[in-house]
Amino acid sequence: MEMNNQPIIQVKNLCVDIKTDEGTLTPVRGVDFEIRPGETLGLVGESGCGKSLTSKAILAINQKKCVSSGEILFRDDKEDTVDILTLDPRGKQIRDIRGRQISMIFQEPMVAFSPMYTIGNQINECTRLHITKDKKESKRITLEMMKKVGIANAEKRYDQYPHEFSGGMLQRALIAMALVCKPRLLIADEPTTALDVTIQAQILELMKELQKELGMAILFITHDLGTVAKMCDRVAVMYLGKIVETGTAREIYKNPQHPYTRGLMGSVHKIGTLKADRLFSIEGTVPLALNLGPGCGFYDRCLDRIEGVCDKADPALTCLGGEHCVACHKCRKEGV
Repeated sequence: MEMNNQPIIQVKNLCVDIKTDEGTLTPVRGVDFEIRPGETLGLVGESGCGKSLTSKAILAINQKKCVSSGEILFRDDKEDTVDILTLDPRGKQIRDIRGRQISMIFQEPMVAFSPMYTIGNQINECTRLHITKDKKESKRITLEMMKKVGIANAEKRYDQYPHEFSGGMLQRALIAMALVCKPRLLIADEPTTALDVTIQAQILELMKELQKELGMAILFITHDLGTVAKMCDRVAVMYLGKIVETGTAREIYKNPQHPYTRGLMGSVHKIGTLKADRLFSIEGTVPLALNLGPGCGFYDRCLDRIEGVCDKADPALTCLGGEHCVACHKCRKEGV
């Protein structure tokens, strides 16, 4: 399939603010990235870094208390560019985009389905809303996708309720719901967490096949750096609501520059290491993004911090060459 090289999605200076009694919580602070047709961007970071809030902002499904600013420019199937943040979250235009052109595999399959309706009915709702009103045809399309994601005896499972599915089976059903309309952009938030290794490989292969067939762009959110290496063309490392390093998967894995990226890489077990060797652990936890000071967000946990520099100003993302960029005072000072 011939692909237009123009980005399908461009996120520019995205911020998400939440007003609290203690002050303004800012879990997403000036995020920038873009994804082109047929490309997979991996968004990597610990829990609490703002990855899920970023992805939900793209679909305009964050809670009302979350106030988003910046730009999310989406190129729809008519080749028109629309800023999602300017749309009514319940309006017709976003409802036409959400589910059909941008779809999401959610992180929690156990709570993603309504207990009141059958699995087939809930997947079929997307098909009837966006593809065809014909009941027989929509059911055929739904069953075909259920089989593709590895749901055995799909005809029987179609009429079962969520409580009759295991966690892994619910995850597969959730993936079927996201893929059934063959979206232009798929947001995959920890899409294979509840699946065993064999099914994980099948699902990832299915996503890659559909991506190749449709020119589908994928935003792949995960903690699994091994999966990122297999699935992603580019990687964006996120910490405390900001992108701290970005580049091609090869650049990031071969030459990680940010101390946080190096810490994530060091915490992964590698083939050939001795049993007695301990994995690297990043001390501390991600701080609460509330009333943050002027310095680097990683300052308190960083082993390479420069006193009087890193605690005074938050570093900007600086290009190191090619697509490799990093936000780190030490890298800039050393001219890496």
